[in-house]
Formats: sequence, C-alpha cells, structure tokens
Amino acid sequence: MASLSLPDSGSTPFKIDILDDEIETLKQKLALTTLPDELEDAGRDYGVPLADIQRLLARWKDGYDWRKYEKQLNEEMPQFRREIEVAGFGKLNIHYVHKKSEIAGAIPLLFVHGWPGGFFEVRKILPLLTEAKTDQPSFHVVAFSLPGFGFSEAPKKKGFAISQYAEVGHKLMLSLGYEEYVTQGGDWGYSITRRIASLYGEYSKAWHTNYEPRNGPPTLFGSPWLYLSNQLTRYTPAEKAGLERKAWFMQNGRGYSMEQSTQPQTLGYSLADSPVGLLAWIYEKLVNWTDEYPWEDDEVLTWISLYWFSTGGPAASTRIYYERAHEQDTSSAPTTPHGISFFPKELTNPPRSWLRSRYLVFEAEHDSGGHFAAHEKPAELVADLRKMFGKGGPAYGVVTNMPGY
Repeated sequence: MASLSLPDSGSTPFKIDILDDEIETLKQKLALTTLPDELEDAGRDYGVPLADIQRLLARWKDGYDWRKYEKQLNEEMPQFRREIEVAGFGKLNIHYVHKKSEIAGAIPLLFVHGWPGGFFEVRKILPLLTEAKTDQPSFHVVAFSLPGFGFSEAPKKKGFAISQYAEVGHKLMLSLGYEEYVTQGGDWGYSITRRIASLYGEYSKAWHTNYEPRNGPPTLFGSPWLYLSNQLTRYTPAEKAGLERKAWFMQNGRGYSMEQSTQPQTLGYSLADSPVGLLAWIYEKLVNWTDEYPWEDDEVLTWISLYWFSTGGPAASTRIYYERAHEQDTSSAPTTPHGISFFPKELTNPPRSWLRSRYLVFEAEHDSGGHFAAHEKPAELVADLRKMFGKGGPAYGVVTNMPGY
C-alpha cells in the first residue's frame, strides 16, 4: 500500500541562499571576460552567435538580479535535503522539491530531470500537477536534483552510473513514505526512470517519458514481430520529420556528448572557471533543442546561474555521460505500464512502429514543443499525465489506494 506519511526527521527544509561572496566572485569573473571573434555571416553554423553572448553578458554584469529569482524559486518550490545511502558510495546529501496535493489520495510522482536541466524544470508543472479538482487526477510531486546537479552532493568515487541515480530516486520516495509511486522524465530522466521501472517495478507502478532514444529500427532476429510490422508500415509526415531531426542532431549537434562521455574532466576546467564559457555551452542547447521557445534573457541567466552556484560545481553534472558510457548494464526491460509524449523538436523521435510493446499503454502526439517539455509545454505535458493516470486512462489506479482523486 502507498503510504502518506510525512517526511521523517531525516528531511531538512532547504532554501537557496547563495553567499554574497560567491555572487561577488561571479561578478568579478564576468568583468574579466574575454570574448572570441566571429566570422562574417556565421549565424548559428559555428555555434552560439557572438551577439547573443554579448547581450547576455551585458545583462548578467549589469541589471540581472539573482536575489530576485532566488526568492521566486524558494517561494514557488518547497525544498528539502536529506541523506540517502547509496550502495558502494556511502551517504549523499540529496536536494529535492516535495509538494503535496490537498487530495489525500493523490498519486505520488517522481519527476527526474536530465542535462542541461535541473530540479527547476518542475517549476511550471508543479502547481498544475498538485491542483485539486474533482474531475482530474492530482499528484504528490517529488523532484530531486540528481547527485552532482543543483544542490545535491556530487559523488566522490568513480562508477556512479544510471543504476545509482535510480537507487537515489527510489530510496528517496521510500524515505518520504511513498511505498508505491509513478515516474516522469526526459533526457537522462528517461534512462533513470526506465532503470527504476526495471529494478524497482514492485514499487514504481508506471512510468511516463517525453523522450525515446531508440537508435534504429527493430531487427528480424532481435524483434521479429516488430520487424515485420515496421516493414508493412508507412511512416507519417511527423515520423519522417522526426528521423530528419535525429539525423541533424547526430551530424551537427552531438559533439558535446562525445566530449562529456570521454573526457569530461578536461571540459570541466573551463566550465568551472568561466561563467561565460558555461553560459555558451548550455545556451546553445537551450536554443537548438527547443521549438522556437521565446527565451527571455533573465530566464536563461537564472538557468545558468543555478549551474554556476550548484553544490558540486558545473563540471560534476557532465560526468553522468562518462559513467553511462562505461556502465555494464545488466538490467532487464521494464514490465510496468509506460506512456510517451512525442514533441516534434525532440532530438530523437523514432517512428511509432519501432516502439510497439505490450507495456506501452499510452501515446500522445503534439504539433509543437521540443526537448524541455516540462518547461516549454507544461500544460500539454500535464494533460498527458492526467489522461494516462486519470479515470478511464490505461494506468488509472496503478498505485494502491491512491488513484488521484
């Protein structure tokens, strides 16, 4: 049975409160920035345009008010810290958001972010998911900073890979009294929630993702039924566009992943020392991976500042790529209900015939949106979760005695 016990004494309320000295150091580094030149008519072909960085740097140095946004983050998201024991790695101090619905039988949901995202991606969907209405399911929401991200402690030993991130998320939910729960994630959140579903399916009753990193079509020997089905299926315009998007990403946008998967420490020196280097490294993805999302300068700078001020430092967040690339994964495929929301500008959007499974119980197609669904399209993502877990949905009632109403 899913419990509704309050966090025990191991949980400590947390407020973001960056030291004045850290803010001053950031300002000093920004003042000493040296920018590169740029080729004529380069556009975005070579990376982030110089004009974009010049504008953002000017705002960051003069006008951007970190304290204003720090206050907003603290007011909008109830935050906590607690120690989680990870097998082979000792205890880590984990930062998380935890907001309960007024509905006692709301569904416990673990939200898992990726890179270059963070716990703050839950910000827009938090009030929607926890909203109490009689005609739609409500959720108790937990969103944790992955170890090495945000205000969670970073691992100190090699080998902290997807199974360890999954262990942290699962143990966090149990520590909060949620003996059964569901998950939602994109980017690394896909890999982690999938691993949670595989390793802890007795507790994680269903999982929903907005990302599906399938690298190729089903093969005759690997999945005969899917192979034959795919041979008889014509791809839709949306699926063809998805394949084109994946091809573009593999050809023009994947260099960062290769570096972070092979030599993250080398990159880390630049990210840890240069706030503008960090800005350019992440801002490129915020623009390229979204669907013409209207980024505001302060919105971008808050996103980057959360990386700059993170407990482990910005370099720590890149190591997940290396650890995943070197992980020996022996986990089996999940056997719990799975739902997927497809957004056209996601980096990998495979044809639906590649994904067929008896456990894939929910699919939703959207005509706009990209990689950061919770931030770009919060209403659409929440609507999908309500359809999947609400009355009449394919995953209604999966959590014992907590159907959402």
